[in-house]
Amino acid sequence: MKIVRAKDYQELSRKAANVIFAQVVYKPDSVLGLATGSSPIGTYQELVERHRQGDLDFSEVVSVNLDEYRGLPASDPQSYDHFMREHLFGLVNIKPENTYLPNGVAADPNAECARYDALIESLGGVDLQLLGCGRNGHIGFNEPADCFSKGTQLVDLTESTIEANKRFFASADEVPRQAFSMGIRTILHARRILTVISGEDKAQAVRDGLFGPITPQVPLSALQLHPNAIVIVDDAAFHLCVQR
Repeated sequence: MKIVRAKDYQELSRKAANVIFAQVVYKPDSVLGLATGSSPIGTYQELVERHRQGDLDFSEVVSVNLDEYRGLPASDPQSYDHFMREHLFGLVNIKPENTYLPNGVAADPNAECARYDALIESLGGVDLQLLGCGRNGHIGFNEPADCFSKGTQLVDLTESTIEANKRFFASADEVPRQAFSMGIRTILHARRILTVISGEDKAQAVRDGLFGPITPQVPLSALQLHPNAIVIVDDAAFHLCVQR
């Protein structure tokens, strides 16, 4: 695992975009695992700008998203399907038929999890997986647990995650209580992993996840096991790790 420092969110976003840019230029038909939430928005803005300048072509890229809220159709403004169209898919030339997310309104959650795992396998796996990190160290919606998750699963969201995500909704009561998420094993099977972590409220998760023991109580710590993982952390998120 390689840790890269950035002075602020803007520099973090540029550095993350550089990694994804290089991946797509090197392998135009890359399978990108994509994340949602506030952490990757700046990275997506950087990628959109490079596409507008004619430097980045998404026409052969395939994407698979980390997660989706259970109970929200793709048309819902709070769905992650809508988020991706708003921040990336609708602004670049990626083909809609090459973008995949879990189906938040699937009637059979177990069947949906199996379908999504089979889809990822059929694509040959993920070339580059983009991640953010929650305040409690969760990646995707893999919350602190007694064991690391395997494949795609239906997750009960913790109160801390619901509290963090309520800013996207009218109230905490409207935040879904469950979500479909790639499991830790699925994430670790990606050939490369890129994680972006910004903000002082993530500092404890950074210290525990990057420098503490590998434990499912801090899902971020699983990245220590990956031979080709890059974690880009801004100064605010890294401040508990600085030697004084």
